[in-house]
Amino acid sequence: MLTTPEPPRAVRLAPARLSPGDVVRVGGAGLRARPLRVFLSALGIAIGIAAMLGVVGISASSQEDLNRQLSALGTNLLKVSPGQTLFGEGSHLPAEAEGMIGQIAPVTSVTAIGSTSAKVYRNDHIPEGQTGSISVQAARLDLLKGVGATVAGGAWLNEATHRYPAVVLGSRAADRLGVAGAGPDQRVWLGGQWFTVVGVLAPVPLAPELDTSALVGWPVAEKRLGFDGYPTTVYTRAEERHVVAVRDVLAATANPENPNEVEVSRPSDALAAKQATDATLNALLLGLGGVALLVGGVGVANTMVISVLERRAEIGLRRSLGATRGQIRLQFLAESLLLSAIGGIGGVVLGIGVTAAYATSQGWPSIVPVWAMAGGVLATLVIGGVAGFYPAVRAARMPPTEALATP
Repeated sequence: MLTTPEPPRAVRLAPARLSPGDVVRVGGAGLRARPLRVFLSALGIAIGIAAMLGVVGISASSQEDLNRQLSALGTNLLKVSPGQTLFGEGSHLPAEAEGMIGQIAPVTSVTAIGSTSAKVYRNDHIPEGQTGSISVQAARLDLLKGVGATVAGGAWLNEATHRYPAVVLGSRAADRLGVAGAGPDQRVWLGGQWFTVVGVLAPVPLAPELDTSALVGWPVAEKRLGFDGYPTTVYTRAEERHVVAVRDVLAATANPENPNEVEVSRPSDALAAKQATDATLNALLLGLGGVALLVGGVGVANTMVISVLERRAEIGLRRSLGATRGQIRLQFLAESLLLSAIGGIGGVVLGIGVTAAYATSQGWPSIVPVWAMAGGVLATLVIGGVAGFYPAVRAARMPPTEALATP
């Protein structure tokens, strides 16, 4: 008995899978076809990333410069000064304040200055009212070491000169008095008598009050200027790990009878606070960078949408040759990610360049955090993925017949 052979069954072939290398090549081919449009879209992304990275890098460079300054100057300096009484009157520290503070175990050094009522002028013909806001201070011989000061010209007071009419001027005091440097021919009219300028200090970041001071020896201040011997500012250095503990007991130690009349401050906190005030500006600049990055993302989305509209025939041909919706979607998503990656990498390079140029002009170390660079590239990839998602889905949903029929 003859049997009719069964018709051959249709064999359904599985679509070929695209390797990662194939995806990159296909995506790259789409970008190479429109170089100017790709460049402009990538430029928008790059500007946003460079702005954000520049803000972070410049802030980090400034912070590193501050940290180096504080490391060199020391963050363990505490300043003790008299406050006010309960009745609002001025008080003074006891003459024994330095010695008592020096008895605190973690304290490594103690030095002081004391205010005098003397005035200083360039010569004896200047009217008394024109003091230039320069104060005359009695100073201990170890003052420079205690506050981290240096001499810009001449020399500091020593065992010989601090007993005689010799003076060391702060940097701004020297400018106001018109004293160019130190030497036997440089004299100022101080407390109704001539004092020889033996030195000029460089600016003192942790004790800016010294910049506008004329510093004389403690003995000569008591002997010739009517100084009462009470210290008005005691500079104390303590072991770094015990600074907070020492600060808590300084007032009671310096003036046991009236600790409420003592003010204690940490000069390095003022420098750190100055750096912290830049946070608002940095937040504003980061916001502007974010807006620029968003504009770049819109540019990427616009490029990809137009690309889908222009390449309908290509999409239809690929679908008719067996490409799946997933492969079409992956192709356009890969193009978007590559475009964003190009802009992100360019923005990182530009941001590093901007940071290095600005930091160098300010004399700062150039610091660009690794997390900021990695975060910048990651942000562009996220934006690229979001911007390319809709165009990729739209291209994948396009029917082959409709795409091929489009002129």
